[in-house]
Amino acid sequence: MQMKNILIKSFILISVFILPLSFVKTDEAQAFTRQVIQKGAVGEDVIELQARLQYIGYYHGKIDGVFGWSTYWALRNFQYEYGLPIDGLAGTSTKNKLAKASKYNEYFVKTNIKKGKKFTHYGGVAQNKQVAPSKQAPTNKTPTNKTPVNKATANKAPANNSAVKKAAPETTKPKAAAVKKAPKKPTAANTPNGFSQNDIRLMANAVHGESRGEPYIGQVAVASVILNRVTSPNFPNTVSGVIFEPGAFTAVADGQIWLTPNEASKKAVIDAINGWDPTGEALYYFNPATATSGWIWGRPQIKRIGKHIFCH
Repeated sequence: MQMKNILIKSFILISVFILPLSFVKTDEAQAFTRQVIQKGAVGEDVIELQARLQYIGYYHGKIDGVFGWSTYWALRNFQYEYGLPIDGLAGTSTKNKLAKASKYNEYFVKTNIKKGKKFTHYGGVAQNKQVAPSKQAPTNKTPTNKTPVNKATANKAPANNSAVKKAAPETTKPKAAAVKKAPKKPTAANTPNGFSQNDIRLMANAVHGESRGEPYIGQVAVASVILNRVTSPNFPNTVSGVIFEPGAFTAVADGQIWLTPNEASKKAVIDAINGWDPTGEALYYFNPATATSGWIWGRPQIKRIGKHIFCH
């Protein structure tokens, strides 16, 4: 009898102290594996990383389990916004913060991947209503060799705009047999696809003239605004068209755009082209200490970086 009582008490103690532990399953504990996820990684951890970043609006690409540049810059933007070290690495602190800030329906995401579907995983959108992003409508814009920057505005259908030039009528092409293919010119390995060296140099001039003295992220932000305007239907669709649009940039008006840009300005342009947009897709910015236009103060503000306020 005494032995039976001892066994009963032992069972109760085990139930009190051990069993509750089986119910302590935080989202952080379930999220990811222990590996540090970095550019070049592939697999299930990257799928979860992309899905969580997309759920809270930082990643706009395809959830494919491949950690490329789009994932890298989405992660850096998340780290910047959440006060984490900005290194593009998903370590323990970054993964825990991301797990708290987002949700991840593994079954839903992986089922859609297996079906070959393109889908969104944004918070607040009913899963049965999630569909592939709408394709850009046909336009009368002059075709360019520029690949769209990875921004949400790139998917908007352009409206009629006087600043957008109409495509020139096509000329009759000679027969292929009569045309000799010109040898391909070598291109610089560090030139991002779709942007010429002149585009990059011109943007670096504008960034230097507009934001020298600003923190580096502020220089990337100015470059991002230029790119956001290029992809917006409300602005010219070329880098030079955006920069030299009348009244658009102070540096053009006062001639500071022709100052020789430093290396930081050039690097900021490349980072922006590769997808880093710390502005949240802003189209305008201004210095509140010097701005006199009532119109710019009325724009919806996104955030402040350095001395500039960025807005839609």
